[in-house]
Amino acid sequence: MPSIKLVTEIPGPNSVALVARRDAAVARGAARLTDIAVASGSGALVTDVDGNSYIDFAGGIGTLAVGHTPPDIVDAICDQAGRLIHMCSIVATYAPYVEVCERLNALAPGGFTNKTTLLNSGAEAVETAVKIARAYTGRQALIVFEGAYHGRTNLTLGMTSKYALFKSGFGPFPPEIYRLPFPNPYRRPTGMGEDDYVQYCIDQFDHALIAQVAPDAVAAVVVEPVQGEGGFLPLPARFAAHLRARCSEHGMLFVADEVQCGMGRTGRLFAVEHYGLVPDLIVSGKSIAGGMPLAAVTGRAEIMDAAKPGGLGGTYSGNPLACAAALRAIDTLSSADFLARADQVGRRMRGHLDRLQAAFPEIIGEVRGLGPMLAVELVSDPLSRAPNAALTNAITTQTLKRGLITIRAGLYSNCLRFLPALTISDAQIDEGMAVLAEAIAAATAGDA
Repeated sequence: MPSIKLVTEIPGPNSVALVARRDAAVARGAARLTDIAVASGSGALVTDVDGNSYIDFAGGIGTLAVGHTPPDIVDAICDQAGRLIHMCSIVATYAPYVEVCERLNALAPGGFTNKTTLLNSGAEAVETAVKIARAYTGRQALIVFEGAYHGRTNLTLGMTSKYALFKSGFGPFPPEIYRLPFPNPYRRPTGMGEDDYVQYCIDQFDHALIAQVAPDAVAAVVVEPVQGEGGFLPLPARFAAHLRARCSEHGMLFVADEVQCGMGRTGRLFAVEHYGLVPDLIVSGKSIAGGMPLAAVTGRAEIMDAAKPGGLGGTYSGNPLACAAALRAIDTLSSADFLARADQVGRRMRGHLDRLQAAFPEIIGEVRGLGPMLAVELVSDPLSRAPNAALTNAITTQTLKRGLITIRAGLYSNCLRFLPALTISDAQIDEGMAVLAEAIAAATAGDA
């Protein structure tokens, strides 16, 4: 039986009415990518307020690796709500907070004596990692990369790339942030081999340590092992190893921002596990609590303890409900069976995407990603590789009309990214990809 069930036009009348109320009541800067209003979700599916059921390939922008409303997480939230909804970890200690930190300390790469602090969001966690790095090193400067997305607070906006969409009109931004090239082999200079290009980026990094900032002034190098908003670009292994070596050499902290690419999204609990690297600090978020607002910074105890008492935390950081959800989510995310299934999901989805590239070679420039964290880059033609953001938007419109939720990514907003629940069935993958093929055909034909 198909999972997609459409009983009205998309969007339906009830969605239209609720979205109109949103537009009237909510600041326009809080953008929306679709015109549907969702009433419920289960696994890889959502149902809107008109009774239409969709396959969700957006997954809360990577927040729902364990799917919508998994029963064990729902039960954990309900049980916790009946006993303690909130306390504030600054005021008193409660077991779920401690247990989440213990779990992350044990699971983090490296086998060190670790400590963790819990936050509300990925941006807050990235900013906290910076605070810890500065406290530990006594330095101020940060190195970040083109295409990076680290959040929407003032500091993390300063660290984030993609100026027009995220940063325009919000400055000034903090100083001592140095942005360097992130290797994007698809967009390397014409005639340059991939190995030579990665070496060029390595050389640019080393040159920056002379020309832009001295390494003894750098508190941290902050990098996404797979860029999220940047278009699902995996960090080339040789470049990653070089960053780790330079950080170790110069006392700069290696901070892995795994808010989007962590928690099983790449088929490993942490994306850095693909590289055999151990970061000094690792930032977790999104899927860590099954959709509840929670994020974390984990690292070696001596680093994590550098901030003075009172320097970290917040009113809702590590809320009991979010922690109860996280404990169940982490049990699932870290299990061998779940990670094996995530790998299977990635292979099946990539097979579909590779076949779509073969069918539409003039517009699908590249299929890329790591494990089940996958994207396609859409171009005007394969020779110029000119980004085609208009086509990307047209395809997302066409998929939605057919009952599949997809969203964009990329520095040029010309990538389709795929972040379904990793509990999705093979039949749902196949159904969603068939819809995607129809949508691409319709969008390229210029259908309304």
